[in-house]
Amino acid sequence: MMFSPVVRGSIGAVLLLLLGACSSIDYYSQLAHGQVSLLRAREPVAAVIADPARDPKLREHLAQSQQARAFASEHLHLPDNRSYRVYADIKRPYVVWNVFATPEFSLTPQQHCFPIAGCVAYRGYYNQGAARGQAALQKQQGMDVYISGIEAYSTLGWFDDPIISSMMTWGDERLATLIFHELAHQRFYVKDDTEFNESYANFVEQEGTRQWRAARGLPPARVNEVAQKDQFIELVLHTRERLQALYAQPLPAEQMRGRKAAEFERLRREYRRVQATQWAGDKRYDAWINAPLNNAKLLPFGLYDQWVPAFAALFRQVKGDWPAFFTAVEKLGGLPVEERKAALHQLMPG
Repeated sequence: MMFSPVVRGSIGAVLLLLLGACSSIDYYSQLAHGQVSLLRAREPVAAVIADPARDPKLREHLAQSQQARAFASEHLHLPDNRSYRVYADIKRPYVVWNVFATPEFSLTPQQHCFPIAGCVAYRGYYNQGAARGQAALQKQQGMDVYISGIEAYSTLGWFDDPIISSMMTWGDERLATLIFHELAHQRFYVKDDTEFNESYANFVEQEGTRQWRAARGLPPARVNEVAQKDQFIELVLHTRERLQALYAQPLPAEQMRGRKAAEFERLRREYRRVQATQWAGDKRYDAWINAPLNNAKLLPFGLYDQWVPAFAALFRQVKGDWPAFFTAVEKLGGLPVEERKAALHQLMPG
């Protein structure tokens, strides 16, 4: 996940730059305060590992993370800097809460634009109460709203991004995949194209994890886990497609609302069918599927996964050479948006 509306400098300099984006002073003030608080909490990972007074589990987890961090730069050709070589204890479960919003009968996200990151499909808050307050205001305006807690984000290399305490509940491999993903954002980023950026970073994460496992002599990730994730995403994306077609129809609001609810119930039925017949009852996605569903909750799926197969095809074209891959990605990113999408479509299988 990438979220980075702030840049180098003091709080005053940050605010002066950000207020030029014509948004609320309060919103940018909390962003600046949250980012500076995170920066002040940083300490070298090596110092934490070497301190016998610190939690042994934390020290071991961080030690494992540094092996993945070295692999990222040495083998995946990702940036070699201090990011993920520092640690920050934020004493809360998430570093930010992202608020996604769409109209009631649309899957087009409400966009928010920032000087450095460009336009993204969410607004981030360092305080959960502030995120809930914004979500409530959006709901009052008739929007579909979804709040997603985020354990980590990238500042695109403007700061030395830390390993955050919110990431410490993950296993060693999940932490490694996050490092690969976020460093990919630092390696290359295109303003105003979330689908491109997240699909690219997701591919780097997936292929990097595959190579990381191989380098340690581990077998590939269990096929059933990967297949379940792919099947779940496919169910959600098919629901998005049906909703897109529904919203294009000239129906009265009440009829549209009823058919929209029926589509979400169809998603739940299809999920339970696949769960029972192919996953042996595995319940890993139950919490998500059983919670309230709306348009905004579906947004991250389309944003993060759309072009992953295209980047995989591009990686095969350059015969798995990482520098050549990044050069090709940069070339794609430099194209005008319509040409870029056309090129990605050509790379897609089938």
